Amino acid sequence: MLTFVGLGLYDEQSVTVAGREAIRNADRVFAEFYTSRLVGTDLESLEAYHDTTIEVRDRAGVEQDPDPILDAAETENVVFLTAGDTMVSTTHTDLRLRAADRGIETRVIHGTTAQTAAASLTGLQNYRFGKATTLPFEKAHGGDGVPDSVVRTIEDNQSRDLHTLVYLDIKVDDPHWDDGDDTYMTADHAATLLAEEFPDTLAVVVARAGGPDTAVAADTLSALADRSFGSPLHLLVIPGSLHLIEEEALTALADAP
Repeated sequence: MLTFVGLGLYDEQSVTVAGREAIRNADRVFAEFYTSRLVGTDLESLEAYHDTTIEVRDRAGVEQDPDPILDAAETENVVFLTAGDTMVSTTHTDLRLRAADRGIETRVIHGTTAQTAAASLTGLQNYRFGKATTLPFEKAHGGDGVPDSVVRTIEDNQSRDLHTLVYLDIKVDDPHWDDGDDTYMTADHAATLLAEEFPDTLAVVVARAGGPDTAVAADTLSALADRSFGSPLHLLVIPGSLHLIEEEALTALADAP
């Protein structure tokens, strides 16, 4: 059996009860933290909380050399951990399909996602979110400013009065990324980039969703660019047109102007 467990958004206690039990009952536990991170904890705390040893795999160890995980799952109960909800990344879908090809039974134990947290914390209606996008560091895409694909996604959602969830770049286990470079894109950096394309556009910052000091702030992108939102993880939402209740929510919950 290969069980995929989403750990939730923040620390070792963000996992569901079902996920915690699967981890404690596993013969071996693998994890990856390159698609996202639990910024409120570390590996030692995770292992202590779940009373287990966690074998962390880098990107190559999951995407190019998954055999150690699959070989173990052929004869043992194996758990594969990720932050957030485990099947959001296509990397994990690929691993599950590889297991199926080898006749390995799989199951999924979900965790909270950034998208559902963004809707919950901002008061924006979940069913009015369109296609999400990721804003990369300038160095990561080899250009200046915002990639055309990001601009097109936001504009397409705006044309349909839909909200856009903008994930902010994370650089973990990337051989092309210098150690001195920032690991996590901050919301103010993202707002600075996006304000060049969308001046005077309303946006909402969500910082540290799932943590004890979550912050939510709504303002124009140019105004958000001049603020600091503390430690990661951050994300941005570019709303479409707002329902009356959404306007009230952003005013009350995010101090919107």
